[in-house]
Amino acid sequence: MLGMLAVFDKTIADATRDKISYSEFIDLLLQAEADHRQERKAVNRIKAAKSLCAPRSRTSIFTANAPSRRPRSRKIYTLGWLNDARRCYSSVKTGVGKTFIAQAVGLHACENGKSVLYMSITALQENLAIARSSGNYLRYRAKLAKFDLIIFDEMGMRKFTATEAQDLCEIIEEKIHRQIIAFTSQLPWITGTK
Repeated sequence: MLGMLAVFDKTIADATRDKISYSEFIDLLLQAEADHRQERKAVNRIKAAKSLCAPRSRTSIFTANAPSRRPRSRKIYTLGWLNDARRCYSSVKTGVGKTFIAQAVGLHACENGKSVLYMSITALQENLAIARSSGNYLRYRAKLAKFDLIIFDEMGMRKFTATEAQDLCEIIEEKIHRQIIAFTSQLPWITGTK
């Protein structure tokens, strides 16, 4: 009950001053505990996400990009695509801030109850190779399947071997109906659509 303990003295002082009822007093303490627990869960999700760097301010996600990209950034930041299980792919030139946006969205998802893993595609390739060589490949893939959102940064910066390409396809296939994978890349997305 650390949340209650943190606000107990202040709540008693406020309750005495404002002459609130016992039930209102208990409600304030319970709300403080609930808020504290939610905050702890968010902190733990952020730690589990690995490599997420907090933006300097919540509004910086909107101002870090060129003005033409701000509406798109806001749309991504609302997490509607994540809640609707739609894929997200960001392909823009170097220096525009796609990694920054990906990390900010990952943090925002953690704060909103989603489990997130952020890693570069190179780190994924290395981790899969290590998992294969140590006999833990299936365990590693199962670990990846537990996240609500995986953000792979810098897709296309390194060529895939046939095994690495197959591994990525299997990860995508496992997650396709339940969780979301987001990619960032400097390369254009070749789908024929905009």
